[in-house]
Amino acid sequence: LGVPPFPRVSCPLCVLLRAPLPVPAPPAGSPSPGPVGSPPLLTPALSPGQAFTELQAKVMDTQQKVKLADLQIEQLTKTKKHAHLTDTEVMMLVDETRMYEGVGRMFILQPKGVIHNQLLEKQRIAEEKIKELEQKKSYLERSVKEAEDNIREMLMARRAQ
Repeated sequence: LGVPPFPRVSCPLCVLLRAPLPVPAPPAGSPSPGPVGSPPLLTPALSPGQAFTELQAKVMDTQQKVKLADLQIEQLTKTKKHAHLTDTEVMMLVDETRMYEGVGRMFILQPKGVIHNQLLEKQRIAEEKIKELEQKKSYLERSVKEAEDNIREMLMARRAQ
């Protein structure tokens, strides 16, 4: 119809991202890294600002993962406690008590022993997952500490300059 097309405007960042990276020439007398056109063996070092930004992003991401692990541990602890309390109530009932297991929208008649075993299994699985999450959390906390130490070292080196 009568609508002109949008003009193509190039974003400076997009132009930079599409441009090939310059490959530094090897020093004279050093062995060639490979045939012409092959990718360099080592990636270029990051500038201090880029490294600092990456470390900050890593710390933030890892801290979020630690918080998520805490929430999952809390939820699993509640599940384990609920299964334990339900099991203690079930065990106080007489063996002839009719018990039903909820499956979707229906209920299935189950003997007391089956319900008891299911609740014990639920507690055991929750305990295993809690242990796994605590190990993961401790690893993440160590990772955060290392990244924070690296940031401090970078700042101290920058101040010394």
